[in-house]
Amino acid sequence: MTPFHVAWTQAQIDSLRKRLSDSPIADPPYGGGWSLGCDSDFLRRFRDYWIDGYDWRAAMDLLNRYPQFIAEIDGLPIHFVHVKGEGDGGDRPLILTHGWPGSQIEFWGVIDKLAFPSRHGGKAAEAFDLVIPSLPGYGFSGKPSQPTGPRATAALWNTLMTERLGYSSYLAQGGDWGSIVTGKLGLHHADTVRGIHLNMASLMSQAPMQTDAEMEWAQRLSLAAQVLSGYSTVQMHRPMSLVHLSMNNPLGQAAWILERFHDWADLSRGEIESVFDLDHLITNVMLYVMTDSFASSIMYYNGFVSEGQFALPAGLKCETPLGIAAFPGDALFPVPPRSRVELVAANLMHWSDMPRGGHFAAMEEPDLFAADVLDWGAKVSPVRGGADL
Repeated sequence: MTPFHVAWTQAQIDSLRKRLSDSPIADPPYGGGWSLGCDSDFLRRFRDYWIDGYDWRAAMDLLNRYPQFIAEIDGLPIHFVHVKGEGDGGDRPLILTHGWPGSQIEFWGVIDKLAFPSRHGGKAAEAFDLVIPSLPGYGFSGKPSQPTGPRATAALWNTLMTERLGYSSYLAQGGDWGSIVTGKLGLHHADTVRGIHLNMASLMSQAPMQTDAEMEWAQRLSLAAQVLSGYSTVQMHRPMSLVHLSMNNPLGQAAWILERFHDWADLSRGEIESVFDLDHLITNVMLYVMTDSFASSIMYYNGFVSEGQFALPAGLKCETPLGIAAFPGDALFPVPPRSRVELVAANLMHWSDMPRGGHFAAMEEPDLFAADVLDWGAKVSPVRGGADL
């Protein structure tokens, strides 16, 4: 393993600013807002702040706040953050996996809460050792030479945790792609994975809907797919045209990414800037632009198709203890009825109905997210000497 630091140069930033300044922004043919895609007024404000207000050196310092490394696994460089928790955190290693169009930065607001809970009113004995990798083809991880999806990623993560970092067993958490990767860890690596926690209940069964609540949920899921999932069809089956369109176009990449943050977050209490800090959104986009990984990240969808089988055959269950954090504002993947999850979970030992929050749970509601992961962790991997330590 090799230590790693983010090191952007002034020349790289100058080049980026020039491309942003030269990027036109189209006005909608009628009206405005987000109904036709990324809002032009918001994108213009986003671009101007990115050029003149965004402190890229502060962002680089933020990204370098925690120890990070590159490990080569099966010939592919994997970038990961490794934060050793206080107390007996080494007895409770936890791998956190992000999704698309997110990145490791999704978890920055929960790292301290999970690794050093005593700083936030919790107990040191509840701390986790945290491992936060970048998915293959994302950020500072290497770009696969062949389609790579969640099942292959789960195998990489298991090697990282057990062979590279030396943990005999561990816990896993994820949302979006991270949820599917984490589900694959629970299904295929149960000998080393002690428990999994999902904020998107991606473990699904091919069994027909069994109750009125399940049928109503299936209708909502179908509607969400029709309205919000056109992007995934392109990225799964015809990614190259999007790749060509986005080449050397950081603002276009940002627009494609920002639309997802707007559409999938819980905006019940305000607009996108009331949920996400503008600097945080830009830093997330920078992890695509500065690493030239927008194209390789969307290829992950094609890798998912190549692996096949999203839903499990009827009757097949995941034996690994499962926890669910149900965030009600996830527009892309509405929370299923508990009965639906029980079809695929042999041990659904934790379920939390959250008061708010959407698809990007750790980023939108870091306090709620961290508290639930700590609660689940205490159940699935009790601390030494009892929970009162």
